Amino acid sequence: MEQVLLKMARQLRAFDEASLMALWDKYAEAVGRFEPSQRWEEAVLVLAMIQGMRFKNQLFNHHWAEGRQPGQSAGPDSVIPVAASEAPVEPRQPEARPASKSRRGKVLEFKPKDTGES
Repeated sequence: MEQVLLKMARQLRAFDEASLMALWDKYAEAVGRFEPSQRWEEAVLVLAMIQGMRFKNQLFNHHWAEGRQPGQSAGPDSVIPVAASEAPVEPRQPEARPASKSRRGKVLEFKPKDTGES
């Protein structure tokens, strides 16, 4: 089972986020209309995979930005080894670090698809 899941993850990782996000509305709408059917269950799983890809990219970019903060030491915690093909998916500005060094964790914001409406 684990090998099947890893194969699915590799296949999903091969897609670009923009192509997957183009399907987000379709599957979000299908999930919103509950029906006790296999089709609805599959729509939920597709939407979860799309959201998983988005989350993975946001988490990757967060860690990438953390490793690029000016003034950070060159210790093992500050360098993120990645292959050249794994550059950040969406460039973003690093967030300011809090003055306190006793950070317990950070909640990452999951941003919904930008519909272009203001």
